Amino acid sequence: MLRVNIVGIGPGNPKLLTGAAREAIEQSTVLIGDKRMLANFASGKRVYDTIKTAEICRICSEADPQKDVVSVLVSGDVGFFSLAKTISGKLPDCECVRYCGISSLVYFAQLLEMSWDDAKIISMHGRRQNFIEAVAHNKKVFALTGGENSPQALCARLCEHGLGGVTVYVGENLSYDDEKVSSMTAEEGAKQSFSSLSVMMIINSEAKALPHNVHGLSDDLFIRSKVPMTKQEIRAVSLSKLMPQETDVIYDIGAGTGSCSVELALQAKRGMVYAFERNEEAVQLIEKNKALFGVENLTVVPGEASENLEAMPVPDCVFIGGSGGNLCKMLDTVYAKNPACRVVINAITVETLIEAAEYYKAHDAYALDIVNVFAARAKKLGAYNLMMSQNPVYIMTALKKGE
Repeated sequence: MLRVNIVGIGPGNPKLLTGAAREAIEQSTVLIGDKRMLANFASGKRVYDTIKTAEICRICSEADPQKDVVSVLVSGDVGFFSLAKTISGKLPDCECVRYCGISSLVYFAQLLEMSWDDAKIISMHGRRQNFIEAVAHNKKVFALTGGENSPQALCARLCEHGLGGVTVYVGENLSYDDEKVSSMTAEEGAKQSFSSLSVMMIINSEAKALPHNVHGLSDDLFIRSKVPMTKQEIRAVSLSKLMPQETDVIYDIGAGTGSCSVELALQAKRGMVYAFERNEEAVQLIEKNKALFGVENLTVVPGEASENLEAMPVPDCVFIGGSGGNLCKMLDTVYAKNPACRVVINAITVETLIEAAEYYKAHDAYALDIVNVFAARAKKLGAYNLMMSQNPVYIMTALKKGE
């Protein structure tokens, strides 16, 4: 069986290699990695300048298990946003051994003389993360940067959301001869240029944790108008029934003020929420609430939902607060995309209740649960509290049987 070492080389300077990693590289006959990583270790080896999984698999399949030892060099540590995670399961006929390295987080933190165990850690390098929410609600955030998400671009986004005053540390070309560490506000950083090999540590001394870490934020936290809003009590039950996961793609159809969209985006921090709304005033309101909560993983889709669903990414779960008379058509589209999609439908009319019940009667692969929720709120009347009832809401949850 071919021996394949997956070696974390640290930030890049060979002096920072662990002894075990150095020995693994020295014993190898084949080295794979990008040009920057290979430069210091190529002597006497067969070298392949690639980090593409398919090419790595091909090179390993062509190696001689009796004569060769392959080392795949990856930056930083093998367990920290690493290529190691991608390739380990793709080499079934190989003995894969990992060698840890010093991550950019660990190295940068020691340069700053700063602890990192209390930092929120995110990667903006080729990934979709809720960057603004992370900075707004955490006092310390470490971010890997790359591509369109350069330190300059990320600082500009902070400024757009009223976070231009936060302190930003940028580490460029860490461990190399041209290493540079600089400190600035986000507003200052938005006007500067940085190396493509950069990381950030962001300090927000005024970070505010969300008042609740449960479904059902107070209605008063949202910007409101005459646009219909799913009230706190109904929202809490509805979203609990939907069971959003951190990486889910979620549709909120008939989003209104965006209260459900925002809460879903806060729950699905590494996912994406699409808020469908045809009322222009409501669309603007959703955008305002999106900015208020700093949820970058929320995309507003104006217009008729039934006409826009087809072009959207495959959903994991769907919340329907308003169907505009197109409920059955929309459900057909959703299930064509993902037959196992979790669906919650809210209805205040008996007609919508009947339409949903009849739909699922004809689609018996799904189990339909119906809850009728009544809520009343106290209104002060002199020395007394008078309970004022809200509209009763039917909350219907459809799950694929056996899921």
